[in-house]
Amino acid sequence: MERKEFLSLVGKGAGSVLFLSLLASCSKQTSSPSSPGKVDFTLDLTNSQYAALQTDGGFVYVQNIIVAKTVNGNYVAVSAICTHQGGIVQYTTSNNSFYCPVHGSDFSISGAVLQGPAYSPLTQYKTALSGNSLRVYS
Repeated sequence: MERKEFLSLVGKGAGSVLFLSLLASCSKQTSSPSSPGKVDFTLDLTNSQYAALQTDGGFVYVQNIIVAKTVNGNYVAVSAICTHQGGIVQYTTSNNSFYCPVHGSDFSISGAVLQGPAYSPLTQYKTALSGNSLRVYS
């Protein structure tokens, strides 16, 4: 093998490795990028900071979690961080779902993927309402 042929093969090999690493960085993530571990906090719904939760369709962000009052009047909580590339999801009343405006992923109110490009669901948290206190926990 001549020197020129050897260098050409090395260059092609290096280019292939670079291309594959770029492809891998665009592939699906298998876990939520910033999903909190153990969660347990209580929201005082009379506090003006959480006034949006008094209305069906309202939502707030607390500790990388989105807490929403669905169009049915139920409270739900999921990770606010999209599992595709870390965008912040929003609650949409028209679809009763969570939507990531970065690349268009759509998630059910339980966090399941309805439309990609996300492959992994949002982490869902439990909620419990007691009077004006809403507990969010894992």
